[in-house]
Formats: sequence, structure tokens, C-alpha cells
Amino acid sequence: MTFNDPAWLDEERRCLRELRRGDRAAFSRLYGAFAQPLYARVLLPRLGDRQAAEDVLAETFRIMLEKLGQYDDRGGSIWSWLATIAANRARDLERERARQGKALRGFAMLSAPLFEGQAPGPGDDAGDAARLQAAVARVLDEINPRYRRALTLRFIEDRPRAECADLLEVKIATFDVLLLRALRAFRERWQAATASDSPAPDRVPVTA
Repeated sequence: MTFNDPAWLDEERRCLRELRRGDRAAFSRLYGAFAQPLYARVLLPRLGDRQAAEDVLAETFRIMLEKLGQYDDRGGSIWSWLATIAANRARDLERERARQGKALRGFAMLSAPLFEGQAPGPGDDAGDAARLQAAVARVLDEINPRYRRALTLRFIEDRPRAECADLLEVKIATFDVLLLRALRAFRERWQAATASDSPAPDRVPVTA
């Protein structure tokens, strides 16, 4: 049976009518028909991660229930609608992963000069990254807000210099000077925190 089979389309219409009345069995029937194809054809190939694909699959059906009243039923299968929802949610997750990856790289770039000559400490990569991120964020919170904004735009958000300058409403040359001053302020505050033995930015290991 395919999703365009007339017998299935009749069954699908019946399930949709009953689902709109709150029938859980109708939802189970639709989930049983569409979940595996969505997972295998749309989500897992795109995300490459079983847990992520399962999470997005659950989100897809949550959105289906939420937006069922807005669905434009033209007599065809809801497969295309569900596949579009799944693909959009997968794309959102990919973008979030990219943002998180840029942020972590930015934290590492920002803090790397502070660890020159120091050997990385032991620990798991995820834990080390989280501790580094927390330590850098604490120091950023303690410096001039304009400096913090410049560092965040350039390193954490990985924006081009020209875009950073536009957002701060300055010329590129002025932004470059501002960034140097911000880096100096960040380094001084980090070193002060180290000297005073504050919550451990000096003990945060750097991973390769």
C-alpha cells in the first residue's frame, strides 16, 4: 500500500475526522503509518543521529496536532505536509547546532591565549567545553558592556568585522580599536580572577 492508494486515503480521511474529535486511536493509526517513513526517509538521513531524529519526529507529530485545524485538506495524503514539517524542524535543529558550534569555537578562540604554555587538564570533552564556556561567560559579564558586545559579536557569534562595526554603529577601523581594548579588558579581568582565586576560570582545562 502507498499513501496515494484510494483505500488508504479513505482511511486517512476517517482518521483525520476522528482525530479532530479527540480520538486517540485515530492518532495512533496515523502515527503508526507515518512515523517510520518520516524517521527513515526524512530525518535520519538528514540529521545522522538517531536520538536527534527521534526528538524531531516527536516534535513533528506535536506540531501536526497543534496545526491540524489549519491543514488545507485537498483530498491527498498528509504525507507531504508531515514531511515538510519534519524537514523544517530538522533544518531548525541543524541551524541551532551550527550556532552552538560557532559559540563553542568562539569561546575557545577568545580564551586560548590565556592558556598559552599550560597543559590541558584531564576531563571529558563535553564537560571541559561546558566549564570553559561558563568561565568565559562569567568574565564577559564583568567587563564593560560595550566591550562585551564587541567580543560577543566577533568571537561568539562569529560575525564579520564589517557587520560588527555596523551593529555597533562605528567604522571598521574604530571597531578594530574597540576590539583590541575589549580583548585587553577581558585578559585583565581573567587574570584578576585567577589571582583572586575566584570560581576557577584559571582551572578550566582547554581541549584540543
